[in-house]
Amino acid sequence: MNSVINLGLLSEVVVTLFVIMDPPGTVPVFISLTAGQSRAVRKKAAWQAVLVAFGVIVVFAAFGQQILHHLGITLPALQAAGGLLLLLIALQLLTDTAEDPVQTKNVNIAFVPLGTPLLAGPGAIVATMVFVQRANGALPDVVAISVGIILIHMVMWLTLRFSGIIMRLLGENGVLLVTRIAGLLLSAIAVQLVADAVTDFIKAG
Repeated sequence: MNSVINLGLLSEVVVTLFVIMDPPGTVPVFISLTAGQSRAVRKKAAWQAVLVAFGVIVVFAAFGQQILHHLGITLPALQAAGGLLLLLIALQLLTDTAEDPVQTKNVNIAFVPLGTPLLAGPGAIVATMVFVQRANGALPDVVAISVGIILIHMVMWLTLRFSGIIMRLLGENGVLLVTRIAGLLLSAIAVQLVADAVTDFIKAG
């Protein structure tokens, strides 16, 4: 199976993007931004937001390496920067200091702020680029990353699609608990990224 898809990398991609994009944590934000709108409009906003996020992630996954090469940025540098950025996001999740996106007039909320930066934010983009760099064109790794991105966006769509039901089941305390756990996991991933980057810098001399 690993000759077709790297299952270890697949699980890492899914877990990392899950804790960064935080599907349960987007539920209250989505509900607040679509408050007063019809069920049909909310359904449309859900798939549009996920589609926008998917497009942004795919673009950076496909062309991120060319951008890095053009700017002369190495993988360890990207890992270190990504780790620090993810650590900042993790601290916001743990301390509840992240600001909720504000709806902008005359702008489709499915694009801004839902699609980006809420779903496809800097953390998700950097994490995806790091995974692609690590894959280095290996087919099992590329398949794992592709499947992982698709799976997490499917989860995100289901979360937004049934946000009302999820909010009633979890309650405010449940959403808060999931957010805190996601922050803890994300902080560990961030520290590991920075540690790996430092190790690579030392090996490179």
